[in-house]
Amino acid sequence: MNYSEITPYIEKLAHLSNANNHIRPEMYAEHHVNRGLRDMNGNGVVTGLTEISTINAKKTLASGEVVPCHGQLFYRGINVYDLVTGFIEDDRFGFEETAYLLLFSAQPDRGALAEFQKTLADYRSLPTSFVRDMILKAPGRDMMNILSRCVLALYAYDENPDDISIPNVLRQCLQLISVLPLLAVYSYQSFQHYHQGKSLFIHLPEKGLSTAENLLRILREDGNFTHLEAKMLDLCMVLHAEHGGGNNSTFTTHVVTSSGTDTYSAVAAALGSLKGPRHGGANIKVVRMFDDMKNSIDIHDEGAIKDYLVRLLNREAFDGAGLIYGMGHAVYSLSDPRADILRECARDLSHENGHEEEFLLYEKVASLAPEVIAEKRKMYKGVSANVDFYSGLIYRMLGLPCELFTPLFAVSRIVGWSAHRIEEIQNAGKIIRPAYIGVKPTGSYVPLAER
Repeated sequence: MNYSEITPYIEKLAHLSNANNHIRPEMYAEHHVNRGLRDMNGNGVVTGLTEISTINAKKTLASGEVVPCHGQLFYRGINVYDLVTGFIEDDRFGFEETAYLLLFSAQPDRGALAEFQKTLADYRSLPTSFVRDMILKAPGRDMMNILSRCVLALYAYDENPDDISIPNVLRQCLQLISVLPLLAVYSYQSFQHYHQGKSLFIHLPEKGLSTAENLLRILREDGNFTHLEAKMLDLCMVLHAEHGGGNNSTFTTHVVTSSGTDTYSAVAAALGSLKGPRHGGANIKVVRMFDDMKNSIDIHDEGAIKDYLVRLLNREAFDGAGLIYGMGHAVYSLSDPRADILRECARDLSHENGHEEEFLLYEKVASLAPEVIAEKRKMYKGVSANVDFYSGLIYRMLGLPCELFTPLFAVSRIVGWSAHRIEEIQNAGKIIRPAYIGVKPTGSYVPLAER
C-alpha cells in the first residue's frame, strides 16, 4: 500500500472539510477575537511575564505618542550588543557564557564559566549505539524531523525522565544543549550518505573545543576550520539563542510545559514549531531568493535589482509569495539589533572568504527594499533587514548546507527554550488554556437511516 497516495476518497473528504468551513475573516472582528494572538495593529497579545529577555522597539514621546525606535534586545537585562562586544574584544567564544546568563540570570566569572563549559563538554556524548539505531538505521530527508525523533528517543535512555523538579529539568536541559549539535550534524551526514550517495563519516567531538568549534569539526570531513569561521558561527548562535519569549516555538514551550509533561516532549514540540517555514526557515528562503536573483538579472545594475524587488512584491518572481525575504519583523521597525551585529560580521567574513561581491549585493538589497516596500505596500512605519537576512549569508559563506540552517537555529534556541521551560515550572501553577468562541449554528441530529 502506498501510504503517501492521496486517493480520490481522500480528495472527496478534503473537499467536504473545506466546504463545511464557514469561518470568515471578518468574523474575528465581529467577535473581538485577536486572531493569531495579535491585535488589530499586528502587535502580540500579552500572555505572560518573563525575566529572560526583553525587546525594545518603540519609545514614548513627551506628548504620549508611541513611535518606533532602533531595536534593542536584552538577555536577562544585559544589552546583547554589550554582551557580544565583551567576548569579541576578549577574542573568546560567547555561546556558553550566553547559555549560563540565560539559564541562571547571572554573569559567570572565569571559574564559574570554566566549570559550566566542562559540564557541557562532559554531557557532549550520546548513548551507546544511539547514532546507529536512531539515525543511521532510519535516515530521513528532513533534519528537523530527525531531531524531534531523536529528542523523544532520549526519553527512553533517561532513568528519571518524568521528574519535573528544577534540578532534574536543568540536568535534562544541559544534556540537550550539549547533544543537539551532534544530533543535527549526524542527521545531516546520514541524509547525505543514504539519500545523496555521499561518503559517510562520523566524527566525535573534542572536549577542549567550544560548541561552535565542535560543530564545524564534526561537520567537515577533514575537521578543519579557521578561528574566524568558528567565531562567526558562535556569534550567530548567541544571537539566535533567545528572543523575547513571544515567538511561536518559545510560546509552544510554555504551553506544553504548563501541562506538566516531560522535558523531551516539550523540546520536541518546540522543534515542530520551529520547523515551520513561517518561523525557523526564513534564512533558507533568503539565500534561495538571492540565488534566483543572481540567475535572473544583472546584479550590477541597480535598476534591475529594484525591478526584481518590485516583481517579488507583485508575486511575479521567485516563489510567488509576494515577499522580500529577510526584510521586516513583527516587532522591530527601524532596525533589528541582531541584523546590525551580523551585518558587520558578514562583511569581515566576506573579506576572508572572497565573497565581497555577494556581500555588496546584500547591502544593495537592504538599502533598496525598504523604499520598494514603502512604495508598493504603503508601509511607512519602517522596514529593515532582520536577523535572517544576514545569518543565511554567513551560513553560506561558512559552507554550511541549507539542510542545516533551521537545525542550527534549534541548536541555538534550545538555550532559550530551556530557560523558559524552567521559568514556566517555577512561576506558572496553571495549565495554559486559551479560549475559542464556537460560531457553528446548532443543528438537529438526523438518524443514520434518514440521511
